[in-house]
Amino acid sequence: MILPRTPGSLAFRLFLSAVVVTALILLVVGVVLSSLYRDGAERAFDRRLDVYLKTIVGGLATGDMPDTGELPEPQGLTDPLFLFPFSGWYWQMSRLDGPEPASRRSRSLPEGGLPSLEALGVVERPGGVREGYAPGPEKQMLRLVERTLDLGQDGRYRITVAGDASEIEDEITNFNLALVGTFGVLGLAFLLTVLFQVRFGLRPLVRIREALSAVRSGKAERLEGEYPEEVAPLVAEVNALIDANKEIVDRARTHVGNLAHALKTPLSVLLNEAGNRDDPLAVRVRDQATLMRDQVGHHLERARMAARVSVVVSVCDVIPIVTGLSRTMEKIHRTRDLSIEVEVVGEDIRFRGERHDLEEMIGNLIDNACKWAAGRVFVRVAMEPRGASDRAYFRVVIDDDGPGLSPGKRAEVRRRGRRLDESKPGSGLGLSIVHELASLYGGRFDMNTAPLGGLRTELVLPAA
Repeated sequence: MILPRTPGSLAFRLFLSAVVVTALILLVVGVVLSSLYRDGAERAFDRRLDVYLKTIVGGLATGDMPDTGELPEPQGLTDPLFLFPFSGWYWQMSRLDGPEPASRRSRSLPEGGLPSLEALGVVERPGGVREGYAPGPEKQMLRLVERTLDLGQDGRYRITVAGDASEIEDEITNFNLALVGTFGVLGLAFLLTVLFQVRFGLRPLVRIREALSAVRSGKAERLEGEYPEEVAPLVAEVNALIDANKEIVDRARTHVGNLAHALKTPLSVLLNEAGNRDDPLAVRVRDQATLMRDQVGHHLERARMAARVSVVVSVCDVIPIVTGLSRTMEKIHRTRDLSIEVEVVGEDIRFRGERHDLEEMIGNLIDNACKWAAGRVFVRVAMEPRGASDRAYFRVVIDDDGPGLSPGKRAEVRRRGRRLDESKPGSGLGLSIVHELASLYGGRFDMNTAPLGGLRTELVLPAA
């Protein structure tokens, strides 16, 4: 199952991108819708105020002015909100000319009256109407509609109608809450949809990863199965790469075999000819031919190693190889009465590589320990604790109770062909081959002092 687990995963990046994009889209759309709804709510509120304004203007324009100079009471304003003090709904008429400007206001409006939008700098709209917000009595926020009326000889008047702006804000707040709730549900549904798409859309990549793991572990030779057309070319290219690597290995093995056959025959002839004579030239030819044979064997083996580990490797069990080699070495050195102990920590330890290479590495190390041991060899096999990487490793430790090696001599025997004691059989290539093979497989080979008093060799190799 694909879930956004770690910041470095593709699923996490896709899910995070979807969250960011969704949040931005919903934020922009929400702001636009809220702004449009505010404009609509203000227009609806202004139309209501405009009805009251036209009622007052109509009554003032058609009515007779009292001889007392007072402004007439508007007719048709039956809304009781204009009667209750501080109700938030007010009207006001003011005469702008004349020796003693008169004014009249609703019963709900206290002393002081309403502010002038013209004085506040509000621009007049077509039709001579101004609309805007202004503070009212008791610091109420009011929505005002104001118009200046010129009746000629009857004078100039300013008529203002105001309503409580909290009604607009309440409507907008309720709309915004509903909008947030709706967008929250939509956003959650969208993110669940994206999560579903990420999970099932990236499933072919998980199948490819599992198939590659099977190929690398030796359980399969190619990527098998049906894949979507988007990733099918990738699968085809990977299979082509696997086939090309196998072909390269086959060609390399063929060339190595041909070279080995071409070189071994002349060297065997030289050794046979030199072996029948005891003169100094024959001895020198025999020694150099033997060295050449060992060196050729070493380099051919190294070429075979590089060819094997450069491609997808197989898998083999470690425990049977270690126990089998230990029994074989006991038989080879039975005249020395050696004791070889094997300790295994854990089960099902498998080497990610060629069985022949593992046998050569462990066989060389056990054989070397048996040559130098006084009477006891100890072999321990265990899995390594997993580190930061996902790769698993196992460790093979071989101790002997022989004379051991100083740090300087340990570095010297790593060089191919170096033998510290000519009395012991061998070409001096064993530890060098172990070191090179371990490096090719991405492992390591170390030498230290053993608790038994002799040499400890440690081999760390990749596990399956």
